[in-house]
Formats: sequence, C-alpha cells, structure tokens
Amino acid sequence: MKNLIGKLKLVVGDGSLKGRLLFLLGALIVFRFLATIPIPGVNTERLQAFFSGNEFLGLLNLFSGGGLTNLSIIMLGVGPFITASIIMQLLTIMSPKIKAMYQEEGEAGRKKFSQYSRLLTVPMAVIQGFGFITLLSRNGAIDALSSFSLITNLFIITAGAVLIMWIGELISEFGVGNGASIIIFAGIVAGLPSIASQLFYTFNVSQIPLYLVFLVTTLVITYGVVVVTEAERPIPITYAKRVRGMKVYGGISTYLPIRLNQAGVIPIIFALSILLFPQMIFNFLSNINSVVLSSISNLVLNTLANQWVYGAMYFILVFLFTYFYTAVTFDPEMISGNLQKSGAFIPGVRPGTPTSQYISKILTRLTLVGALFLGVIAILPLIIRGITGIHSLSIGGTALLIVVSVVIDLIKKINAQVSIREY
Repeated sequence: MKNLIGKLKLVVGDGSLKGRLLFLLGALIVFRFLATIPIPGVNTERLQAFFSGNEFLGLLNLFSGGGLTNLSIIMLGVGPFITASIIMQLLTIMSPKIKAMYQEEGEAGRKKFSQYSRLLTVPMAVIQGFGFITLLSRNGAIDALSSFSLITNLFIITAGAVLIMWIGELISEFGVGNGASIIIFAGIVAGLPSIASQLFYTFNVSQIPLYLVFLVTTLVITYGVVVVTEAERPIPITYAKRVRGMKVYGGISTYLPIRLNQAGVIPIIFALSILLFPQMIFNFLSNINSVVLSSISNLVLNTLANQWVYGAMYFILVFLFTYFYTAVTFDPEMISGNLQKSGAFIPGVRPGTPTSQYISKILTRLTLVGALFLGVIAILPLIIRGITGIHSLSIGGTALLIVVSVVIDLIKKINAQVSIREY
C-alpha cells in the first residue's frame, strides 16, 4: 500500500509524467467529442432499428470507439489503420526488403514502415467508407444520397479515419500507451453504461444463475489474461570474461525473458478485423441486383451467422495471428546474432545457429500455450451466449479481452516511467 501511495505521489509530482497523462486525457475528450458529431443525412429512427440486435455492427463499433452507433464523422475509427497495418505485416513475410526495413534498419526503418501504413490507411478508409455508406443507404439508415452527397460523406468519413489515426499517433508519442488500443479501449468503456442499463431493464429473476455464470466467467477471463500477460520464461544468459589491461570484464549472469504471450491483444484485434471485413463486403453485395452475387453473399452471411462456424473461425484466426505476430516481432536469429556480438551465450548451447534454434524451440512451445489460451477465452463468451441466449455476452467477452490487456499495458508503461524517475 505504501509503495502504491509512493508511486502515486511520483506521478502527481512529476511534471513530465503528469503532462503525458493530461495529454492522454485531453486526446480522449477530443475523441469522444468527435464521436458525437454525425455525418449529414442520418435517419435516427431507422439507424436504431438497423443496429438493434445486429452483432456484426456491435463488433464493428468496437473499432470505431463507439462512433458508429450515431454514424459520427469518425465512424470507421481505427479500423482502416488496423487493416493497413495487417497488410503491411503480411508484406514482411512476402517481401524480404520490407522485412529488412522493419527488423534490421532500426528506428529509421520502423518509422518508414509506419509511414507506409499511414498512407495505406487512406485507400482502406475510402473502400470501407464507400461499402458502409452504401450498406446503410440501402437499409434506410441514411437518407437517399445523390452523387454529390455520397462523395461529400465519403470525404468526411475518410478524413475522420485519418484524423483518428493521427490522434492515436499523438497518444503513442506524447501520451502513455498504444494510441490505437487506447482509442478502442475508450470506446468500449464509454459503452458500458448503456450495456449496464440494458441488462438492468431486461433483468429477470429466473436468469440470476445465468448472470452469476457470466460474472464468474468474467472474473476467470480477467484473471487468466493477467496471468498469461505477465507470465514469462527466463532463458539464462552468461557474458564471457574479457581481460583488458589489468581489469576483467564480463562473467555476469542474467536472463532473457520470453513472454508466454508475445503478441498481447493484437491477435484479437487482427482476428476481428479479418472477420468483419468480409461481412461488410458481402452485406454490400447481397443488395446488388444480381441473382448469383446475392445468392453467394447470402450463403456466406448465413454461414458466418452460425454461432459455431463463427466461433471456430474466430478461434483459428486468433491462434494463427498469435503465431504470425510473434514471428514478425520476435526474431530468434537476430537475438542470437546480438548475443554473439556482445560476447554472451546460453550455458550449454553453442553460439550462432544452435542458439537461434534453441530460442525458437522455446518460443514455439510458449506461443502454443499462449495462442490456445487466447483462442479459448476469445470464444468462451460465444459459447456462454449460445447456452444462455443473452446477445450482449459475445461482444462483452471480446471487449473484456481488449480492456484488460490495454489496462495492463498502460499500468506497465506508467510503472516504467515512474521507475525511470526513481533512479
């Protein structure tokens, strides 16, 4: 308790850290204000009817930070930026040049990589915005659009997506934590009062056991995410002794920590992006005056609407993206090379390729556990929803994963800032 009070005093007393937290708060206030400004031509009554009970739009609303429910100017949220980031990450596998830029060129290479992701966000926002405006217009949520109105709304939505991406970048640079994750987190938290009121007004005494099961599941998921996020496997590292003049350097033993879940919450966000993007496209195609396209689209949408098919795809995507993102961000060969250059080695393992293989073997096993865990707790709320019939549980489960992971990351970032100032 004293340690916590001491850290709070450091946070309040340190001008730089306090400034970062105030900047984060100010950015979130601006973001929530933008989420209340609707685009022109919104039909409020039809919009509410269209949104009611639509799980697809509920999940998509996570990425908009809550701006989708009233069709705000930032209705796409960080969705286009996340899609662009996924494409760029996939290109690191297909293009050695891009992989070298991301992993080997240091800070300059990562800045260039981020710049390409930002530029790719614009066409992604145009594509997603056009599909979504057309879908809403066909369902009456937006008044009939002329060509000029369509272009105007598309320009506003694209500009909003770029603006929210910029706000996220500012949070990452001048605030605390990852900007995109915090924006999603803020949208989820902002929607909690409406979810709570919905559960309150639909409360039924006969469903108390179901609510208790949901509460226990929430606590188990929260505890599991915390444990898995904090768990790590230390690999012992020893630095060789070197004699320079009359002094002996090295001989120090330390360890290389490998986290059980290297990817954090990114696989969840990536998996949802991949699941939502095809649904948006086929929702748009289902309204086209073509028997073949309409039949195919309805078949795909009905398949995805199946609880178990959707859950299986969600689990597989989370599992695969955990491995994928870990492979992109954690390179055993690079770590082995850096250890060899600094005169360090793993006891009992030869430097070079054997060290790389040893680290890769441990990483693969740890990632298997982390990927299985993330996949299971991702679909667990879907299973409970299938048993209980409470529609808000699947969205709540996904949101809970993101919220807990973002809070843990935010606390760690603040602790790191406090530790720097303590020493």
